Amino acid sequence: MSQEEVFRKTLKKIEEIVSSSISLDEKLKNICKVLKENISYYDWVGFYFVNKNRSNELVLGPFVGEPTEHVKIPFGRGVCGRAAEVKKTIIVQDVSKESNYLACSPKVRSEIVVPIIKDGKILGELDIDSHILAPFTEKDKEFLEKITRMVANLL
Repeated sequence: MSQEEVFRKTLKKIEEIVSSSISLDEKLKNICKVLKENISYYDWVGFYFVNKNRSNELVLGPFVGEPTEHVKIPFGRGVCGRAAEVKKTIIVQDVSKESNYLACSPKVRSEIVVPIIKDGKILGELDIDSHILAPFTEKDKEFLEKITRMVANLL
């Protein structure tokens, strides 16, 4: 199956999750599961949301993968904090070359962070780590941005 077909089938599964009657938390957890199970190089998939008490900090939400010590991330710190600050998708193909990197696991080689934006405001982000060097393409970015737009509509 081509990457395009995998993305299309995965997107269809996510659309079904989004339109289902389960709780928001369950929807987010299931989105993480579907992404990790269907895209072979997505090794850690999780959501971070803007802290309701501190608007310049991200708080870990539902995720699938190894536990992380980074349950709170200030804006500007690491790839997640930077993506929240600039409100743009950031792809890091080699985390070892990133000076502002917050390591979650020594296995992580690459990361993509896609902001969840509604009405110009950052609400959170989708964070994906890969144990493979440089797997993320423009197609991943477009695919994941479709998903974050769906998630934004749930919030």
